[in-house]
Amino acid sequence: MSSSETSRSAQADEALDELGRMSLRQYSMDSLLQAVAELSKKVMPGNPETSVFIQDRHQRVTVSSTGQLALALDEVQYSKNQGPCLHAASTGELTEVPDTRTETRWVDYMRRAAEHGNLSSLSVPLVIDDGVSGALNIYAREAHAFDDDARSAARRFAPYASVAVGNMFDYEAAKDVARNLEVALESRAVIDQAKGILMERYKVTADQAFQLLNEASNRTNTKLRVVADELVHTGELPKPRRG
Repeated sequence: MSSSETSRSAQADEALDELGRMSLRQYSMDSLLQAVAELSKKVMPGNPETSVFIQDRHQRVTVSSTGQLALALDEVQYSKNQGPCLHAASTGELTEVPDTRTETRWVDYMRRAAEHGNLSSLSVPLVIDDGVSGALNIYAREAHAFDDDARSAARRFAPYASVAVGNMFDYEAAKDVARNLEVALESRAVIDQAKGILMERYKVTADQAFQLLNEASNRTNTKLRVVADELVHTGELPKPRRG
């Protein structure tokens, strides 16, 4: 590994730990989503701009971005109903474009992306809730920008965006129902509690604790907030159901 790659890997670890230390009780959902976008831009290769987009049955919207390039390319995909970020959100697949000038998928979109100066991209799917999906999009200004370390780091950023968007939807659904809002706020608090338990038990960083929760969520196909609640109340992470 070159010194620049080592430095970038260290920067990614620092950025993820910074996200892990952001208490969900102290930061708004908007500020956490913007932090995901800004920190992923900081550590991803290729001089990129990044965005977080979500979709449900009624709309597609960019909820955070680091610059006009990312916002413009999200909008192009919405207008053409095609492209890597929509594919990632709809299929749950990590979607990489090594070179927009030679990519054979979504040809109409690729032409526009190259014209905007985007030469490669990486879209990481966000698993949020029934009927709601999205993607963390990294639009690089260099071709073939992403290596295995970059892909791994991008995957680790995505759960933070998923949790923030999930809480955002809880909040929107609860605008007129005080009790539901209280539940949404409690879910943010319990994730922080669960992180603290894992940090103390395993002597890990805040980001590593969050990733342990996310791994348990994926392993058991259970919402992250439910995993956190079980840990807080039983002292154990849930195990996969048999059968």
